[in-house]
Amino acid sequence: MPKLNKPGSQKVPTNTAAPASSLDDAADEVKLAVDLIYLFESSKIEVEVALAAIEIVKADLMSKQGKLAG
Repeated sequence: MPKLNKPGSQKVPTNTAAPASSLDDAADEVKLAVDLIYLFESSKIEVEVALAAIEIVKADLMSKQGKLAG
């Protein structure tokens, strides 16, 4: 016959708070990258389309950065 656990004999974790995500401490660019990846994946964007869009965004941002510097 199996032994039954006595009430209170099993330890129950007392800390029920969710652990902090390592993303909370990540750099802003990492957080943005994760958001973009999620957007592409959840919207089922094809890889080729996402990469082309990233190139357009990169060119636009570099153009704006050049205008701010000059």
